[in-house]
Amino acid sequence: MDRRIPGGLRSGFACVVIYFFYGIAAVAAVYQLTALAASIARLPTRPASPQAATLPEAAALPGISILKPVRGLDPGFAEAIASHAEQDYPTFEILFGLRDLSDPAAAAIERLKTKFPQCRIRLIHATTCAPNGKAGVLMDLARQARYPVWLVNDGDIRVPERYLRRVVAPLSAARNGLITCLYRVQGQTWPARWEGLGIATDFAPSVLVAPLVGVSEFGLGATLVFRAADLARAGGFAAVADYLADDYQIGHKIHGLGLRCVLSDVVVETYLAGASWSETWRHQVRWARTIRVSKGFGYAGLPVTQASLWALIAALIGEWRIAAALVLLRIITGVVAGYGVLRSRDAARLCWLIPLRDLWGVAVWAVGLFGRTVEWGGQRLRLDGDGRIIG
Repeated sequence: MDRRIPGGLRSGFACVVIYFFYGIAAVAAVYQLTALAASIARLPTRPASPQAATLPEAAALPGISILKPVRGLDPGFAEAIASHAEQDYPTFEILFGLRDLSDPAAAAIERLKTKFPQCRIRLIHATTCAPNGKAGVLMDLARQARYPVWLVNDGDIRVPERYLRRVVAPLSAARNGLITCLYRVQGQTWPARWEGLGIATDFAPSVLVAPLVGVSEFGLGATLVFRAADLARAGGFAAVADYLADDYQIGHKIHGLGLRCVLSDVVVETYLAGASWSETWRHQVRWARTIRVSKGFGYAGLPVTQASLWALIAALIGEWRIAAALVLLRIITGVVAGYGVLRSRDAARLCWLIPLRDLWGVAVWAVGLFGRTVEWGGQRLRLDGDGRIIG
């Protein structure tokens, strides 16, 4: 029996595949255009300056407790923590949490206290155990915090002038419950710069698009600002202590109170050591698996937005015009978001690498589809289907 597909059916099948490809390529292009529009909307309308925004008067500003879980001496750590102590803000304190007081970060914190004697800085020995060690440290810091507004960010985050005034301002509206910030990366090695290029040109545009498609329940570890009373109503840090993505879960739970999560116009900076390509790969896979267990079907659909992937497929089937158009659109979007919004120099200098970085990202996504084991803080952790740490 002749099992070959008749010519007419073969042609019909080919047409279906081609039109399916055109449809996916169109979706990818629409996503990139949406990301481009969202990025353009975030561009500064005048040269950035700390005085540009209308900020509350000092008398109207609430006291802020800055909670910083710390582990190890990250690159640029001293400069990062000093940028917090230098803030022009009437009432704030900085609480550092360390599990091991012999950690080299402790000496840097003591030097900071000496350099800024007028700033209320405390180093707290954290002892609370939790599946998410960072959440355990935050629980200890929360017990010592004295002000009604809390700010949580990672130890290596460097902030601009008047950062505190600007990030706390949206909380003057009762409907706003959490303020978060985008961030750019300073990388010391090529692996770190590679990861930073992805954050600036892929991750940042996705964050800007999220509110446009109804996703607004997230927070980013670069900055989380919220009222202590709201977090208490949501269960406190104990409610996120079982989850790997504590920043996302804090945003999710505060949003669950009927409050808005707001993306600030402030961009902060972080440092990535990125000692090796394998370390960068493991970090990216951890991130991907965390997103998958947090977002479920949303994660499965991510490749549809990858213009570089569909540009490659277009080139392979001879659709060079479509391939060129998608690549050009992708690079423009990446540069506008990465350099225009985040002021990441690598987003402009390395823009020609954006398509290749995207294909790396597709490979990370594919690996992230499977498995629930991640490496974090020198440990191998197992996650359940909701992103909880179970071993």
